[in-house]
Amino acid sequence: MRNVVLDASALLAMLNDEPGAERVAAVIERAVVSSVNFSEVVATLAEYGMEDEVIEKALVGLGLDVVAFDRDSAWTAGLLRPVTRHLGLSLGDRACLATGIRHGIPVFTTDRRWSELELGVAVELAR
Repeated sequence: MRNVVLDASALLAMLNDEPGAERVAAVIERAVVSSVNFSEVVATLAEYGMEDEVIEKALVGLGLDVVAFDRDSAWTAGLLRPVTRHLGLSLGDRACLATGIRHGIPVFTTDRRWSELELGVAVELAR
């Protein structure tokens, strides 16, 4: 059962074996990721200079369920802007939170600022 949403920062921490990687690895089999956050991870790995095929192999091998960023998710993420602006959250951050809100499951991130939010979605920190 998929019951946690990964933020791009959490997924990258695991892929790069950064602090928190073990905590992300422990939930990866039950995780989903927003298509926006998935794109962020692909972009970051490409900026590191990884070849397309290597990126694809690394991400496909994780067996992640990539959730479409549809109209309802876009609506929810848009409405989060005023209440998250003081923390400087990006569209990607809000896409992750919106996915958690819409699916009623916690979000997993490395961004400690998210723990200050009270949005009706649990925030779990990878580190």
